[in-house]
Amino acid sequence: MKILVCISKAPDTTAKITFTENNTKFNENGVQFIVNPYDEWYALVRGLELKEANGGTVTVLNVGKADNDPVIRKALAIGADDAVRIDADTVDALYVAKQIANYAKSEGYDMVLCGKETIDYNGSQVAGMVAELMNAPYVSLASKLDVNGNTATIEREIEGGVEVVEVATPFVLSAAKGMAEARIPNMRGIMAARSKPLNVVAAIDASNSTVVKGFSLPPAKSGCKMIDADNVAELVNLLHNEAKVI
Repeated sequence: MKILVCISKAPDTTAKITFTENNTKFNENGVQFIVNPYDEWYALVRGLELKEANGGTVTVLNVGKADNDPVIRKALAIGADDAVRIDADTVDALYVAKQIANYAKSEGYDMVLCGKETIDYNGSQVAGMVAELMNAPYVSLASKLDVNGNTATIEREIEGGVEVVEVATPFVLSAAKGMAEARIPNMRGIMAARSKPLNVVAAIDASNSTVVKGFSLPPAKSGCKMIDADNVAELVNLLHNEAKVI
């Protein structure tokens, strides 16, 4: 079983967010980057569990430049067998999906696992685009994945219940909460990651479909307003006209 897990570099949630170049580019200076948690905790760990149960290999794939390598090594320390970095600047989701789909098709993976979204852009777009470009089945927001031979049984939460689907390999899946429990790299894994292969491949020629016009920060939070318990009308007015929650 050949499993490909797509991982993304994301800023730590405690990072201070600023922009450069007239607010058109995220400022990476001084930012601590991590493996996108949905990719790491759910997609990668479940891939490793399936390998341990059924045999096979787990490869992690990242689209980016050389400064992504420390994040990729973290995924190797958790237990991935090898890693691939497609050497390209990432601009939009479709461009990234084209790179992933081209590589996945050429290498014949049985499944491509992604986190449900990244914690910076929250787009939840790449996995679905990869599936379309590969002409492969796609199951989104999966919370459980079991494999028996060439058939996978997948559960996903829907409104009012749980949906169970079966799909034949190869397929693409985006993983959500419940798929697996996070693993912490141990010293042995960290040392082994230094010698595991990290292969850099050239990007295919693909155009970007979008252009960033600008970023803006959300408005600063205002102070807490205290309303007298007897002044219900004022409370209702503020909730309706200022907070706009009713």
